[in-house]
Amino acid sequence: MEVSLISRLDVRITVRNKNDARRPPRFLRSLDCSSATGAPPAGRPPPPVRPPPREPVPSRPIFRAAPSRPRLLLAAPPSAIAGVMNKRPRDEPSSSLASAQKRQFGAGGGGGGYGGQQGYSEERNSARRVADHYSARSNQTLEERENSPIIHLKKLNNWIKSVLVQLYARPGDCVLDLACGKGGDLIKWDKARVGYYVGVDIAEGSIKDCMTRYNGDTDQQRRKKFSFPARLICADCYETRLDEYLCEDAPFDICSCQFAMHYSWSTEARARQALANISALLRPGGTFIGTMPDANVIIKRLRETDGMEFGNSVYWITFGEEYNEKKFPASRPFGIKYKFHLEDAVDCPEWVVPFHLFKLLAEEYDLELVLMKNFHEFVHEYLQKPEFADLMRRLGALGDGRSVQSTLSQDEWEVSYLYLAFVLRKG
Repeated sequence: MEVSLISRLDVRITVRNKNDARRPPRFLRSLDCSSATGAPPAGRPPPPVRPPPREPVPSRPIFRAAPSRPRLLLAAPPSAIAGVMNKRPRDEPSSSLASAQKRQFGAGGGGGGYGGQQGYSEERNSARRVADHYSARSNQTLEERENSPIIHLKKLNNWIKSVLVQLYARPGDCVLDLACGKGGDLIKWDKARVGYYVGVDIAEGSIKDCMTRYNGDTDQQRRKKFSFPARLICADCYETRLDEYLCEDAPFDICSCQFAMHYSWSTEARARQALANISALLRPGGTFIGTMPDANVIIKRLRETDGMEFGNSVYWITFGEEYNEKKFPASRPFGIKYKFHLEDAVDCPEWVVPFHLFKLLAEEYDLELVLMKNFHEFVHEYLQKPEFADLMRRLGALGDGRSVQSTLSQDEWEVSYLYLAFVLRKG
């Protein structure tokens, strides 16, 4: 059973207008930053020590010739490819994914590995609830976005993702964007002058919105054109063996999964499928960049509170009564679910990802850890670099403390402490 294409569209490509209006730069204020392993200390901490020089970035990959005509493909919804994950459309299997699958436990999802798993139907239902949540979220106009109660947190998150892209993407790179959503990072890849882009997301509505954004938003203030050809696929990248559908696109130079890797941690099978896909599709030396919740911070906050819920004016996290002892056995690291609500952004179940186990599991798929930093540590370190400090000014995430509209609130800053950034490299 082949994947059917809903549509094939010709895409208009133009050079970015360098005279587009930009918001005036914002001045930076000093930040109260803390360690990624403990709660923020009272008072203002001393400025951090400048870190040692970074490990050099791998040599520039070989350029790929772009197709003569840009293409944007919309693949079938997940229901159309369900049940054919084990069928291979070509004679020769992907050796890296095949070897990864040999390490995966039985398809039934029970026993082995790191412990027992939840039922398959419950797992699929949870994934569908997450997909429906993001599909239901409508695109915001520029005015609506600027009026968001977490606008500066969104800009801070965009700054962190932009820094990761600038550090690890190279001109001409072939990009795989897992859980690409509505295409909010397209402009980041365009500025990095990548050569080709493939976006995958479980939410069909998000994929269609991403297609609209790629072709040019209807909101004229945000109308952009992109210089790279792209392909969009609607699929659950934590269940589907993506090399079946991307055999002609691989290998990729860089893979990105922003604020979504934790959705794979509902079962060991899903977590392994996610890492198997990434490992199989990245070239040797390729890079995997991402952001996800910091389990150490979340569990620490839970244990510091009297009940099973904590948060502030813009977010809250609730754990179920099954965790009322606030103990999380190492033998059962998957399926630790909590409810996460973030104003104007998220309202759905998420899963705890113990990062030390994420690192160990990634190593089984030939993915080696290069970088892991809590957002507070990340911001404090990379704001010391002039090029990234200037980017922060342009984004307007931080202010000088005198203007409410241009200052990241303390509650938003607290939310950012719940996340970490990571980089892995394919061996």
